[in-house]
Amino acid sequence: MADDTSTHACIEISSLCKSYSIDGTREVILSDINLTVHQGEFVSIIGPSGCGKSTLLNIIAGLDEADTGHINVKDVEGDRLGNIGYMQQKDLLLPWRSVLDNAAIGLEVQGFSTKDARAKVKQGIERFGLSGFEDVYPYALSGGMKQRVSFLRTMIMDQSIVLLDEPFGALDSLTRVQMQSWLLEVWELMKKTIVLVTHDVDEAIFLSDRICLLSARPGANSDLLTVELARPRDHSVLTSSEFGQIKQFLLSKLWAHIERH
Repeated sequence: MADDTSTHACIEISSLCKSYSIDGTREVILSDINLTVHQGEFVSIIGPSGCGKSTLLNIIAGLDEADTGHINVKDVEGDRLGNIGYMQQKDLLLPWRSVLDNAAIGLEVQGFSTKDARAKVKQGIERFGLSGFEDVYPYALSGGMKQRVSFLRTMIMDQSIVLLDEPFGALDSLTRVQMQSWLLEVWELMKKTIVLVTHDVDEAIFLSDRICLLSARPGANSDLLTVELARPRDHSVLTSSEFGQIKQFLLSKLWAHIERH
């Protein structure tokens, strides 16, 4: 990403707190979260299981609201809900719709006619590695291909901010590595602002400009690390000493939170 002086903050979160009533007891999930994401930046959020990472994405997307604190999304006009791209771990493809028609669903919801939605999706088919699969149904697709369809459906809607919640978590290790490289290519080409939740430290380092580390529940800011690895990146960087140092730092922080919890 370029220096902050040449970009602007498109997501600003300050003093955000969230709690839920669980078995009659009020439990704090997120505590005093502060985070700024700049336009065109790739930011990953990591932390121990149950620390509220997905809850934070839901709040950014407008699916949930914070109890206290402030969130400002400058690149979105009107409500956040429906104006921010959001892709979850499950592909959520409809089995009775083809690749082309699954990818067009979001555009149809936005008001595009079926014809216009399909025409727009066709423009992105090759970029997303789906040429020749337009008329194939989900049952005949591999896990990686299903995720490509989900990415196409999310990215084609022209939303400048995209939230990703463990999009590769269900894939085998080799497919996951291939999809990570592919995602970087798409991100660099389409210039989206991406916020990713992941449990995979290697994935966070490989993909991100910065990594936000949350503590164990209640999730709170622990560290915000800039990944000073040159772009463009390929998976040879995973064996570099710089990568190893970043990974060691993050793992030591994660284990410290887990042990204290």
